[in-house]
Amino acid sequence: MAVDKEMSVLIIDDYQTMRGVIRNLFNQLGFYNTIEAATTDEALEILQKQSCGLVIFDWRTGPMSGEDFLKTIRSNEQLKNTPFVVVSAESNQELSSVMRDAGAADFIAKPFTKATLRKRMTALFGSF
Repeated sequence: MAVDKEMSVLIIDDYQTMRGVIRNLFNQLGFYNTIEAATTDEALEILQKQSCGLVIFDWRTGPMSGEDFLKTIRSNEQLKNTPFVVVSAESNQELSSVMRDAGAADFIAKPFTKATLRKRMTALFGSF
């Protein structure tokens, strides 16, 4: 099964520059339908209005904690199956476990490259 490059990708990060970097990496892989949110509250509003095929978000973007944000999403019948990939500058076994328990599909440590993103997208959705 090949990944649908037309799907909407929601990028959530409180730093505008990082949102731009992630958007550019997706663009380099052929994903041009990206949406950006600077807060978890803004992301929830977007997700309630439109369907996204993937959400990639920084674990420390607030105002909700990453764990609470994911639990909120997973409790919503319409959003519970949307794949969420967490990105974070922090990387340890305990945090990875919390992310998975909260419902993250995958985790990518910052900074990351196009090759890392391609590998994770292939693991989630299939070949390009």
